[in-house]
Formats: sequence, structure tokens, C-alpha cells
Amino acid sequence: MIIEPLIDLGVFTKEGKVINSKYDKYKQINRFIEIIDDEIKKNNFEELTVLDFGCGKSYLTFVLYYYLVEIRKIKVKMIGLDLKEDVIKKCNDIATRYGYDDLHFELGDINGFKYNNKVDMVITLHACNTATDYALYNAIKWNSKMIFSVPCCQHEFNDQMKSEDLNILTKYGIIQERVAALMTDAVRSNLLEAAGYKTQLLEFIDIAHSPKNILIRASKANITNNKKEKALNEVKALIKEFNFNPTLLNLLKKDNLI
Repeated sequence: MIIEPLIDLGVFTKEGKVINSKYDKYKQINRFIEIIDDEIKKNNFEELTVLDFGCGKSYLTFVLYYYLVEIRKIKVKMIGLDLKEDVIKKCNDIATRYGYDDLHFELGDINGFKYNNKVDMVITLHACNTATDYALYNAIKWNSKMIFSVPCCQHEFNDQMKSEDLNILTKYGIIQERVAALMTDAVRSNLLEAAGYKTQLLEFIDIAHSPKNILIRASKANITNNKKEKALNEVKALIKEFNFNPTLLNLLKKDNLI
């Protein structure tokens, strides 16, 4: 199967073979689609609005559009958002060239992006540091049905982390960095649960191919108030122990979303 935009983006040759230097990227895209497919096939979606925050060169965006429209036969409206003007122009040109009429790309920041219509799916692949938190916050605010996020470079907790009783986790820099990254995603997942989402942390891709190998998958569900409260209390306990001040928690509290 040849997805023509990926030839233009340098992932495939014209003969449909994966270019060696893009093989890891190709594996990531395939894994992402598999994880999304697990969720999609649980429902009979006839149409979906999808937002891809921090779409970059949009390898995933084009493949996802193709998969939803051509394979799953779903009517899709998809928007890719990124800060690089030249990338946005190139992606819009490619979408036009191949008749991807309901896929377009916009220049903009995740923080402060305004969208007033319904959003069914939000995806973020390697949105850096708290950009992931703003993406998750927007997804929750829009009451998005599905969220798929692969976080990147979680600096926030690492910069804040202090503990008197568990100093063993902060005295070695490399341990602190790794533990802080894992705690960041645990907190994000709990906050999603507190906001009414069934949430899983999955291995996105083998760590040999990418150190950023955790994917957060969340779907809107009937979460009991007891579960929501427990999830939030677990976050509060971690904050108290390690002196954290999570961006996502602050955003959700400010808008009374939890």
C-alpha cells in the first residue's frame, strides 16, 4: 500500500519502499495507527473531527487521514497545527495535490488555540514539555471522545522535584530525570481519569527505536465519582511529597474541569 504524500515527505521511494533513514519513523507511525485502530473499532463512527497538535512534517497526520477515510470509510475533518510556517505551507500543498479535501494545516501555538466546534479526537506526537499539558487541557475542555498523546522531554517536574523523605530519588541526577518523567505521565493519566476519561499508558515503540516510548490513550467514559476523587487524591499526595506544581492540574482547576 503506497500512501502518496509519504513519497513527497521522503518516507517512501516512488516504488513504495521505506527509505532506510526513515524506518524508525515508519515503525512509530504504524504503531500509533494500531493503537488508534484499537479504539476506533469499538465504535461505529460515521464522522470524526481530529486535531493534531504539533503536527511537524505531518507523517502521522497524512497516514491517519488516509487510514480513517480510505480504510475505515469515515467522513473526517482533520486539522494539523504547528509553529513552522514553511512546514504548514508544504503540508497544505501536499494535501491539495492529492485531493485530501478535509485535511488542512494551520499556523499556531497549542497554548491559546481557539476552536469552537466539536472535537472527537486529539493527537499529539512528541509535543515538548508542557505543550503536552496544553494539548491535554484543550482536549478535555472540548470534551473530546479520544486522546492519543506521546509526550516528550518532560522538564517541569525535574526542575521542581524536592523531597526530604525520599531523597534517594533526587540525589542522583539521572535517576531524578527518569523518575520525574515517569511521574509526569502518571500525573497526567490520573488527571485525565479525574476529568472523566478511561486512561491507559502503553509502550508506544521499542525503547531501542525511541526513548520517548510511552503513549497516553484516553477515551471518554463513565468514571465514578469515587474513582475520580481517588485519582485526584493520588496526584495531591505526589505533589505534597515532591513539591510539584503541575501545569495540567492548574489549567483544569482554573476552568473547573476537575
